[in-house]
Amino acid sequence: MILYCVRHGESTYNSEGRVQGQSDVPLSPLGLRQGAAVAETLRAKGIEAVFTSPLRRAYQTAELVAAAARCPIFVEDDLKEIHAGIFQDQLRRDLEAAWPDEYRRWIGGDMDYAIPGGESRRQLAERGTAALRWIAAQPYQRAAVIAHGRLFVVSFSALMPHEAHRIPRALQNASITTLEADAATGEFRLLSVNQTDHLQAVGLTGCGDL
Repeated sequence: MILYCVRHGESTYNSEGRVQGQSDVPLSPLGLRQGAAVAETLRAKGIEAVFTSPLRRAYQTAELVAAAARCPIFVEDDLKEIHAGIFQDQLRRDLEAAWPDEYRRWIGGDMDYAIPGGESRRQLAERGTAALRWIAAQPYQRAAVIAHGRLFVVSFSALMPHEAHRIPRALQNASITTLEADAATGEFRLLSVNQTDHLQAVGLTGCGDL
């Protein structure tokens, strides 16, 4: 199966520089335009299904893609973003001053460090890889997966450790990363990463870590 993995368009929290985690925030006006650009690009790919996180910013992006492709949407809870615990809803610029120790440990990249009240990157990778493997086993040739930046980054790294040098620390909003999955062997191959050509006429936003 070919999987077109799309980070959701810019959300209202992205535009404010605020940590999202699992807070259920909508797309911004720019995010809606980015989602429409993704939908137009994927319409030509012949996708047969869209799998999405239930969080509103992802689901709104998925609705645009599914409408353009005229295909069904399936919601998968395990595609949710990392739970960012005490960081959720906070402005990024305030984190270091408010929680210096926790912030230092988070940016250190320890896979097993969980923000208080939240998840670790390893926990996120476990459910993210499980979701992508389940999707790859479904009876489709081409599908879109609409989810979140941190989930995709840690899941891609876990599924394809030999490709770690190609996987960025963060993904652009509404970027497309294309994978080829072999359901028989369970192997994944990275075909392209963090593509944003379709956004040139719309506008890019940030690559936030949460």
